[in-house]
This record gives sequence, structure tokens and C-alpha cells, in this order.
Amino acid sequence: MFQFELLQARSAELRRRAEHERLVREAVRARRAARREEAARRAAETEAHTRGSRRDRLARAA
Repeated sequence: MFQFELLQARSAELRRRAEHERLVREAVRARRAARREEAARRAAETEAHTRGSRRDRLARAA
């Protein structure tokens, strides 16, 4: 009987850990997505304010 209770406790602990790891992965994915959206927004904003390409601003070598 004692072994069965240990097995149940271990199983419950493994389920809790797995759930926690899923939540952590979900949070990481959400943060990455937010960073990507922010970077895309900034890139679009910067692109709208620049004139011509970056190449035009560079001096040509003789």
C-alpha cells in the first residue's frame, strides 16, 4: 500500500512539473511574439521616415 501511495505522489508531482513547464514555454513564446511585433512596428516606422535607400547616403569610393 505504501508503494502505491508513493507512486501516486510521484505521478502527481510529475504532472505539476509538466504543467509548470508548459506555462513557462507559453510565457516565453508570448514574450518572443511581443518582441517580434514591436520590432516589426519599429522597422515599419523607421522605414516610413527614411528617404531613399541606405546606399544613397554612403559616399562612393574613387
